[in-house]
Amino acid sequence: MDKWDKRFMDMAHLVATWSSCYQNNRKIGAVIVRDKRILTTGYNGAPSNVVSCVEKKECLRRKLNIPSGTCQELCYAVHAEQNAIIQAARIGVSLNGATLYCTHQPCVICAKMIINSGINRVVYNEGYPDDFAMQLFVEAGVTVEQYSID
Repeated sequence: MDKWDKRFMDMAHLVATWSSCYQNNRKIGAVIVRDKRILTTGYNGAPSNVVSCVEKKECLRRKLNIPSGTCQELCYAVHAEQNAIIQAARIGVSLNGATLYCTHQPCVICAKMIINSGINRVVYNEGYPDDFAMQLFVEAGVTVEQYSID
């Protein structure tokens, strides 16, 4: 890891603070970069024009006692990685050959989107209980590195 990895990981943590997930839920941020230039950012939160969990003052997943890493479809939030990829599509930016910096290891749904978008490197900070996502990254030849402050 180099000073640029630190800069972009710091940026991912800043973007995570914009999350509209309720209270103690994971605040996740993502930054997609190519050639030391930020292409897009994303954070986890409700889709446009949908009331967020912060505004509702409750988390649907907690209300239904859904374990972490399961039933991702039962959540108002769009994942940070998904939002960053969607933003690129909306503004017409290719992600081919880019690096995604994320505060947490991507889930399997995000992994599939990352692979198909052409991102070839993922740097994440905290783990996530989804071994299948990591298996897909290996099969697709995407470099995945856990960021460490050390």
